[in-house]
Amino acid sequence: MRSDGKTRILCEGALFVAMAQVLGFVKLWELPYGGSITFAMLPLFIFSVRWGCRNAFLASFSFGLLQFLFDGGFALTWQSMLGDYILAFGVLGLAGLFQGKRWGIFAGTILGCAARFTVHYVVGATIWAAYMPDEFFGMTMTSPWTYSLLYNGSCMLLNMLLCLAAAGFLYRPLYPFLIGGDIFDVKVES
Repeated sequence: MRSDGKTRILCEGALFVAMAQVLGFVKLWELPYGGSITFAMLPLFIFSVRWGCRNAFLASFSFGLLQFLFDGGFALTWQSMLGDYILAFGVLGLAGLFQGKRWGIFAGTILGCAARFTVHYVVGATIWAAYMPDEFFGMTMTSPWTYSLLYNGSCMLLNMLLCLAAAGFLYRPLYPFLIGGDIFDVKVES
């Protein structure tokens, strides 16, 4: 790849990470022990299906660091910081496996959210287990695995549905861009 192509990817990556960070501040709903419902992952998924995994992992990893630094990130130990921020947001880059695919934004969103859920699920059931409440969603909690499934599953499911709905709304006008075309290839219909 020519250096102007690398520069373009780097600049787009910075813009999409910045968009994700700004959207992360607009919380539609916030869970009591961390996690929120936002559109923040959507720009990362768009960037991922546009430029592929290698570039997407770097952008997603950067976003994870920014979330920890600027969004009131809390970690018990270095393991929880690594799991809940670096790894959990980094795996969003797996959406890049669907680079250039017709329905890549939808499949990538589902895969990225499933991967992020898996990381949060394991971290929640192992590192955060000591903070499990006695009752959650009106059910008595006896297993940290069940609690983590309910807590992280509800958050990630809502985030995934929100991103899928937004991607569906933007799909047609942004289709050329999503499959790697230039932004000027996007046609605005009157």
